[in-house]
Amino acid sequence: MNPTLLGVTGIVLMIMVFMTRMPVAYVMTTVGILGFSMLSSPKAGLNLLAKDFYDVFSSYDLTTVPLFILMGQLAFNAGISSKLYATAYKFLGQTRGGLAIATVTACTAFGAVCGSSAATAATMATVGLPEMKKFKYADELAAGSVASGGGLGMIMPPSVVLIVYGILTEQSIGRLFMAGILPALLVTVLFIITVVIWCSLLPEQGPRGQAFTWKEKIKSLGGMGETLAVFALVMGGMFYGLFTPTEAAGVGVFGVLTVAVLRRQLSWEKFVDALYETLKTSCMVMMLVAGATFFGKFLAVTRIPYDIASWIGGFDMPPLFILFVIIFVYFLGGCFMDSLALVMLTVPIFFPLVMGLGYDPIWFGIIIVMVTEMGVISPPVGLNVYVVYGVARGMPGGGISLESIFKGIAPFMLAVFIGIVILAVFPQIVLVLPNMMY
Repeated sequence: MNPTLLGVTGIVLMIMVFMTRMPVAYVMTTVGILGFSMLSSPKAGLNLLAKDFYDVFSSYDLTTVPLFILMGQLAFNAGISSKLYATAYKFLGQTRGGLAIATVTACTAFGAVCGSSAATAATMATVGLPEMKKFKYADELAAGSVASGGGLGMIMPPSVVLIVYGILTEQSIGRLFMAGILPALLVTVLFIITVVIWCSLLPEQGPRGQAFTWKEKIKSLGGMGETLAVFALVMGGMFYGLFTPTEAAGVGVFGVLTVAVLRRQLSWEKFVDALYETLKTSCMVMMLVAGATFFGKFLAVTRIPYDIASWIGGFDMPPLFILFVIIFVYFLGGCFMDSLALVMLTVPIFFPLVMGLGYDPIWFGIIIVMVTEMGVISPPVGLNVYVVYGVARGMPGGGISLESIFKGIAPFMLAVFIGIVILAVFPQIVLVLPNMMY
């Protein structure tokens, strides 16, 4: 069979099997190995399977993943997320829409020690939704701010998606982390502006919360101290070249664990829960990386990525137009697939094309993460939407309908799109910190 035809057949077959809800990692592995074996030999396919499995699970770079996941799980089980929200609430809660702004701000801060979009959304839904329902916030604003704010965990380092992108494209994870800081803050500001405009047009949907004295506000800053200290230690160490990303992850875990133990906020049961969730999530990520590796080798043999790059490169179109076509493809894919799986599936196809157009690989990684952030809140899959829906359903006083959540995320999706346009026009925002490293 013609290699290109076999490659297209494999992609179509894989998408069809995805619709049966088979695990993405196993589907990519199976299609990749079968396709590679058909183009070479069964023996070569089995040798590749053994070699790539060993390479992935013995990779030093990938040890960053379980360490940063453990850091986030320890922070969650130690109650750091509740302190972050409490601090933001005391400073911002008394303004219109202040609780929603506090939620977005706390999502950014928690994303700095978590790295997972779904975990950030679930955590902030647990602590933020009850308060907003208490002050009679509209369901759309309350749920929309939580689901959208959770997506900031994907951009703010340490982001698992950025780690995987760096491994797949052989880019510096430290530089990617530095590149993610300013875009995450930019999206946070855009989200806050969205809430302010929303509550200016519909003030009854975001009533004022409880007012606090300045003494209470200043006292609450102690709850953010440890989080800021750990984040500064991890990011500062990488920025000045004191740690590699893996070493920084280890330092972060030790820092969060030390804070939790000294404050007596982490019981043995919660520590075991953190280890269990870390193991489960890390195994999922490792299997996804292995599956994407197999499928990437199959695509390389079929030469589809290079054919696509040559085909699109032959068009007489500006590089920026081609880039927005790629972004649109990522957005559509994010509507139907998990963000991590989407990145692993598509990076081998689009990365050579983007490099051929002359774009910076670090900048492109941040753009991809921002587009997939839109995917985690966009219908019909919208992982964060279903996370918030599940958390809200178990709360006293009734849950929030899916329709209300999807309505609520629409203005925030527009804000993310504006952020993408800003970063496309001013790439220096992404590259200024990585270029200052070391």
